[in-house]
Amino acid sequence: MADAATIGQSARHRMRAFGRSAALTLACLLGACQTIVPRGPVEPSQQRPTTRPTDTPTIGVETGIPRDAERNRVALLVPLSGSNAGVGTSIANATMMALLDTQNQRVRITNYDTATGAAAAAQRAIAEGAQLILGPLLSEDVRTVAPIARAAGVPVLSFSNDLGVAGNGAYLMGYVPTQSISRVVDFARERGVSNFAGLVPNGLYGERASTAFLRAVEGAGGQVVSLQTYGRTAGGVSGAVTRLAAKAPYDAVLIADSGSTAASAAALVKRGAGASTRILGTELWNSESSVAAKPALNGAWYASVSDTLYRQYAAKYRARFGSGPYRLSSLGYDSVLLTVRIARDWKPGTAFPVSRLRDGDGFSGIDGAFRFGRDNVAERALEVKEIRGGTTSVVSPAPTGFGK
Repeated sequence: MADAATIGQSARHRMRAFGRSAALTLACLLGACQTIVPRGPVEPSQQRPTTRPTDTPTIGVETGIPRDAERNRVALLVPLSGSNAGVGTSIANATMMALLDTQNQRVRITNYDTATGAAAAAQRAIAEGAQLILGPLLSEDVRTVAPIARAAGVPVLSFSNDLGVAGNGAYLMGYVPTQSISRVVDFARERGVSNFAGLVPNGLYGERASTAFLRAVEGAGGQVVSLQTYGRTAGGVSGAVTRLAAKAPYDAVLIADSGSTAASAAALVKRGAGASTRILGTELWNSESSVAAKPALNGAWYASVSDTLYRQYAAKYRARFGSGPYRLSSLGYDSVLLTVRIARDWKPGTAFPVSRLRDGDGFSGIDGAFRFGRDNVAERALEVKEIRGGTTSVVSPAPTGFGK
């Protein structure tokens, strides 16, 4: 268990003024330790980052239970050992960065390892005074932690993208497929696509992607010509593409899977339905730095959170920790920005003001604008990107607000 205390304050942004003011403020925070912002995307490294930079003093870092009562106590529950230690440690590093960048004196974050038992981690955090839990990362850990936290009146801001664990005191900050699918379908419809087809994997993600796809196309006034599922077995994708081709022609095909799988499927789709068939993707593609280099995806569209501020964050992270962050680590950074903003009016020693999570102005972060709806899921302002010539470019910017 490690504890991080900070010094600083994040800027509050009204959702309507989000695009410029939030980006400027966050860019200033991220630029505090560097003068040159890389123009291209910073590729995440798979090397496990260190939990403490070698060239950064351990200011405000202690072990054990926090001793002061002057700060709001927040617990970070992520895997710090085991198979998911890399991403968990990257999130923990990101929260420390956010605390240092905002220089806030009202928040103290203590890390707890969920790999040794999520229930035990939650119980220990609450026993040690945590009034807010950031994490866990895995959906099964959220299911374990949520009832424990709810019984203690402690809200949970999870990094999961599993819609099934939202509610009953648990909020989701993860990137959910329903939103990216809806965004890219709407964009495609605006560009003249009428007839859609889809390829989705078997399993929970595929089921939710299928439902989101059908609803999005119907809502946009288009038509789903064919929707095929496949198993992750030899010949699974090719068999689904063959069945899909029997229903051709169609204007675009959504491939709700990783960029690597989508590239393999796209080559088969274009061979059977024509090279002009547009390929659509989901938020999963944004976590793969090599997706733009896949020739079969040339011309494809996909929706995701913006990478503009993330590139600056990733460069600063690499300079501090000596390796690149995992893409999901920005959720940790943004959860701290949210906490610091609310902490202005949150008296230390009192319960976390849960009602503030539904602030109509929403929140800002590395990943852009977001707000929590009645379903406790973070609604995000997404952009649409196009893969072209080995790079990605934004063809439809993220909205600067959500409207009334």
